[in-house]
Amino acid sequence: MVIPLFLVSLVMAILLCWHAVRTGRDSMWLWIILMFQPIGGLVYLALNVVPDIFGGGTAQRVGRVAREALDPHREYREAKRACEETPTVRNRSRLAAAAALMGHHAEAEALWRAAAQGVHADDPVLLLGLANALLELGRSGEALEVLEKLGADEAHGRTPAAALAMGRAYEGLGRIPEADRAFQWAVERMPGFEALGRYAAFLARQGRADEARAMVKDMDQRLAKLTAQFHKEGRAWRDLAAEALSGR
Repeated sequence: MVIPLFLVSLVMAILLCWHAVRTGRDSMWLWIILMFQPIGGLVYLALNVVPDIFGGGTAQRVGRVAREALDPHREYREAKRACEETPTVRNRSRLAAAAALMGHHAEAEALWRAAAQGVHADDPVLLLGLANALLELGRSGEALEVLEKLGADEAHGRTPAAALAMGRAYEGLGRIPEADRAFQWAVERMPGFEALGRYAAFLARQGRADEARAMVKDMDQRLAKLTAQFHKEGRAWRDLAAEALSGR
């Protein structure tokens, strides 16, 4: 007796839905599995079941990247749920970071500020997160005050990421020579493309187009050597500098 393919697909969908509920997956997966048979089931298998079976860092990273591409708001939703259930400093910080990635900077600022209280008032991670949120909101003066408090701690505050934020704050306040020094310090020490992109954009805004173009060219050469996994983020910072050069 030949079992109809649709029956096999239905049984598989039911089993996958059971797995999703049993393992606490987002309810979105139930909709994907049932509405997009059999493709939805195959996607669920690849992203959730296979990594669970085989484990390993590579499989988990691949699954995480794929899940983020399929559902970019997932981390924000999960972080918000965790924060609502247990508003600890850790959960507030997680939600603040997720909110910032989505462009919800006012929400991120409120969360970082709420977390940086009491014994955590001088926490360098919380202060840097707060400063960056303030910068995104155009409140350079307040950001600089936070960064100066952070910079008083030589062991933690004077980091490349803090210097980069300091450069942005100085630029926002029109303190250009100080901004230039802070950006240069960050570029020399900070891995990745953010410092390069932000400094090139700063140079373009200051009329130093030749220097900015040279940095964009350098970023293009570096990007050509990157794997697809890291190319997207690097390209975003390269494009930030290119847009500043074009005057947009």
